[in-house]
Amino acid sequence: MPEKTTDPADLRGDCAQCFGLCCVALPFARSADFPVNKAAGTPCSNLQEDHRCGIHARLRQRGFTGCTVYDCFGAGQKVSQVTFGGQGWRGAPKEHARRMFEVFPVVRHLHELLWYLTEALGLPAAAPVHPGLRQALEETERLTRLGPEELAALDVAAYRQEVNVLLLRTSELVRAGATGKGKGKAKGKDRRGADLIGARLRGADLRGASLRGAYLIAADLTGADLRDADLIGADLRDADLTDADLTGAFFLTQPQVNAARGSAGTRLPGSVARPVHWATAR
Repeated sequence: MPEKTTDPADLRGDCAQCFGLCCVALPFARSADFPVNKAAGTPCSNLQEDHRCGIHARLRQRGFTGCTVYDCFGAGQKVSQVTFGGQGWRGAPKEHARRMFEVFPVVRHLHELLWYLTEALGLPAAAPVHPGLRQALEETERLTRLGPEELAALDVAAYRQEVNVLLLRTSELVRAGATGKGKGKAKGKDRRGADLIGARLRGADLRGASLRGAYLIAADLTGADLRDADLIGADLRDADLTDADLTGAFFLTQPQVNAARGSAGTRLPGSVARPVHWATAR
C-alpha cells in the first residue's frame, strides 16, 4: 500500500484564510526585491483592512518582487485559524498581536519541513527511511498544533537539524538510484553550499547532484540537466532555467522556482507549478 502523506494543498498559502501575517510579521529592506523598508510587526502600507493586498496584481511593476516569490507553506492559515482560533490581530490586545507575529515564522519553518517530509515519503528510492520519515511527519504536524506559548518557546532550528538527518539520508538514497541507471557521472557531484553566483553552467550535466544550500543567484543554467538533483535550500534568485530539465529534481519548492527565470521549454517536477511571470520574461 502506498504511504499516506499530507495533502500538498494544505502546504500552500491560502490568503483568504489568513490575517495577512506575512505582510505584517515579516520585515523587509529596500532592495531589488522591495522598494521600501518595513520593520517586523508593522503592516505593509499596501495591506487593506480586509487583510488583502491592494496592489496584488501589480506587485512586480511596483517593485515588490519579493512578495511574488514568497510562500508560507500554509503556515498563515494554520496560525490564523488553528493556533489563534480565527481571532485576528486587528483590534486585539498588543500581547495577542505580538505573540501571533512571533509564532508565525516558527510555524512557517515547521510547514516547510512538512513539505520536504511529504515529498520524501513519495520517493520510492527512500523506502528504507520511510518509517522514520513517517514518524517525523507526524511529530512535525503535532508541533504545528501546539499553543502559542509552546510554539514561541520551541527551538525550531534544533528540530530542523534532527529532521535534516532523515532528509540527508533520503537524498543519498535517491541520488544513488539515479547513478545506478547509467548515470555514473553523477556520483560525487556534491556541490552543497557551493558559491555558484553568476556561474556559467549552460548545458551543464548536474544529474543526481547535491546542490543543497548552493548559491546559484543569477547563474546561467540554460539547457542544464538537473534531473534527480537535490535542490533543498538552493538559492535560485534570478537563475536562468531556460530550457533546463529538472525532471525528478527533489526538495524543490515553489518559492525557489518563483525566484528563478524560465521558459516554456523548462521541464519541472510535478510538485511545483510553472510561474505565471515566466510567460512574460524576456
